[in-house]
Order: sequence, then C-alpha cells, then structure tokens
Amino acid sequence: MFRINKMICTLLATALLLAGCGGKDQTVVIRIGHSLSQTHTVHKAMLVMRDELARLSGNTMALQIYPSGQLGSERELVELLQIGSLGMTKVSASPLEGFVPAMGIFNLPYLFKDHDHFLRVLDSSVGDELLASVEPSRMVGLGFYDAGSRSFYTTEKIINTPADLKGMKIRVQESQMAMTMIKALGGSPTPIAWGELYTALQQGVVDGQENPVTVITASKFWEVQNFVSLTGHVYSPAVILASPILFDGLTEEEQGWFMEAADASAAATRAEVSRLEEAGVELLRSNGMEVITDIDKAPFAELAAESSYSVYTDEYGVEMVERIQAVQ
Repeated sequence: MFRINKMICTLLATALLLAGCGGKDQTVVIRIGHSLSQTHTVHKAMLVMRDELARLSGNTMALQIYPSGQLGSERELVELLQIGSLGMTKVSASPLEGFVPAMGIFNLPYLFKDHDHFLRVLDSSVGDELLASVEPSRMVGLGFYDAGSRSFYTTEKIINTPADLKGMKIRVQESQMAMTMIKALGGSPTPIAWGELYTALQQGVVDGQENPVTVITASKFWEVQNFVSLTGHVYSPAVILASPILFDGLTEEEQGWFMEAADASAAATRAEVSRLEEAGVELLRSNGMEVITDIDKAPFAELAAESSYSVYTDEYGVEMVERIQAVQ
C-alpha cells in the first residue's frame, strides 16, 4: 500500500507541476515541498517567499507549499526535484550529502567559531561555491536557510561528557559525516527518517537525537524526551533548491523574481532563528525538559573532530576546511 501511495503522490506532484507551466498568459504555479511542520521557521520563511514572489511578479507567479512530508521524505523530495516532478524543496545539508558529497563539510563538528562566523561563511565566496556544487546533480541552489546549531536531546540519560554517549542509540540524518561523528563520541548512530522519529523515540527504538532547538520546539519533542545538552556541535544549514527543468523554463525576468523571493525567504529565517533559539530553550524548560548548558565542549570537539575531519579531508583535501576557518 505504501508503494502504491508513494507512486500516486509522485504522479500527482508531476501533474501539479505540469499544470502550472502553461502558456505565458497563465499564472506560473510552483510547487514546493518540505518535511517540517507549519509552525517551523522553514515553513514561515516559505510563506515570505510565496508573498514576495506574488508581489514581484504582479501575481503572475504563485508558490504552493506542501509541508509535513506530504510529498515524501527529504531524500524523496530531492529525487522528485531531479526528475522535474517537483518545482522546489528545502533539504538539510545532511541528507543532501548523499547527492552532493561535498556538502558533508557542514557536518564537521565545531568547524565554525560561532553563529556569526557560520553566517559570514554562507554569505562568502565559499558559500557561493558550495551552493553551486549542487548543479552537476541536476539541482539549482537558490540559497541557505539558517537552521541554528545542533545539540543532543535524550530520553532517559543526561549527556554531560562524551563518555555519557557510550552505547546510546542516537538518531542521525542520512549523513556519513554525522554517523562518523557519533561513532567517534562512543554512540551508535541510527539513521531514521524525520517523519518516523517521534514514534521511534516514543517506543525506545533510539535513545536520543541531535537537532537544532527550533526543530525540537516546533514538533513538541518534550512530549517524548526529558533532557537537552546544549553541545552546539554542528552548524548545518538547510538548502533551498529548485528543479533545473522549472528554472530553465522561466524567463530571465521571472528568474530574477524567483531569486529575489528566495533571498527574502532566507533573510527571514535568520531573523527568526536567533530569537527562537533563545526563546526555545525557555520553552523546553517550561514544558518539563531539563536543559544542561554548562558543558565543556572541548572533549566533544577533540574526539569528534579527529575522526570526522580525516574522513572529509582524505576525500576532498584540507583547502575548503581552511578557507572556511579563515573567513573573517
């Protein structure tokens, strides 16, 4: 039944995309799917994109948003994008690594000095190159959403030191770099699709996860987890992607509107993430989670970086790592 439903969903997405690409006297309708809830900053940013695109185009271009994994997981959304059955999507850098291995650099622990450094890198020529790296994989990179920093959230056990992770099953995204990091810290990395994570935690399939605060609050994970350890080990963006079939079919003017709306959307996430990360910690506390803030990050950085960096640099060299670290 699942395969049948998935096929129907794919065919529906294809039909919807084609329906929006009629003659120039028609409104160009662009379908965008994502895996997060309608309360998440990503969805709110897409609403900004929708409204800005309508304004810039004089309502000749329209964005239709399908949240909460309605059209599939992030991997499935990318696959739909590549074959032209979906116009746009947002995908986290971790699963994108499976299509564009160079994106694994965003899963190197403690690569960025702080949040401001992370944003400066995204806005630099380094960020431009990484965004352009998706093109050979039949995608168009439109921009980066700020997703904040990732920390550990656990059900039964507090994480104060790397030793506390020993033997724990930690949910990770489909990322070789993320799995390498968890193994280095002594945990057991367990890839689970986002839509299955809440139930997996509820049933004890995994003992914890690593995610930004904004993701935890938007999906009310305090209902199935008890502890937060603010390790801030990774700053990993979400990437706004378009189908080249869609993008190349637009006029130069339409492409300009498209890009400008995407930029406005990305800017909206930055304003919200900084505010929500701080407010989110208090929200987690108010809903019964114990938040551990006074963590010595040095042991985490030493253990995780030793393995993760060597995996990346053995494949791609040290140049990109050094360029990121040099961004002022």
